[in-house]
Amino acid sequence: MSLDLQSLSVTPRGATAPLFAPLSLTVPPDQIVTVMGASGVGKSTLLDAIAGHLPHGFHLTGRVLLAGRDVTALPAEARGIGLMFQDAQLFPHLSVGDNLAFGLHARLRGRSARSAAVANALHSAGLPGFQSRDPATLSGGQRARVALLRALLAEPKALLLDEPFSRLDAGLRAEIRSFVFDHARAQAIPVLMVSHDTADADAAGGPVITL
Repeated sequence: MSLDLQSLSVTPRGATAPLFAPLSLTVPPDQIVTVMGASGVGKSTLLDAIAGHLPHGFHLTGRVLLAGRDVTALPAEARGIGLMFQDAQLFPHLSVGDNLAFGLHARLRGRSARSAAVANALHSAGLPGFQSRDPATLSGGQRARVALLRALLAEPKALLLDEPFSRLDAGLRAEIRSFVFDHARAQAIPVLMVSHDTADADAAGGPVITL
């Protein structure tokens, strides 16, 4: 189940050239590919285009294929692609448990089954009993873990990481990076990561693409 980009490029409205040269690559399952480049070159815009969140005013060319299926024209919610940002964007008005329940795949039905899935996810992240916690009370590392769990509970077929570790201190960065990579590999999904840090790319162990 690979993620394939075929001659993908994005051009802002009114611009005479795309943000980056047409990009073609394949991200196989179990592999983490890192995208690096100078600020403003379009790395985050690339992830938005893949996930289906490209803002109005940008023109996309090329194709995004997931497990051989062309998802380029599909809305974000129909693509099966998870996205994790540098800020662990949890819903502040929901408890930790409700944040995770929001991410659960729709096919998991029944209150007890959904509650059990949330509890199991928190236990796997070393956060047992956190269901009722307010996200505002979590540390940076705890928020990052919950954000990843929410993305994975939706059972994505691919995962995009947009500088997800950049705001963590050095010690915590290595811990959360291992947590994210280990969980993604355990689910055998392709991962495309944007980062400015070569340590992230080294830890990912996959190819590095420069825009």
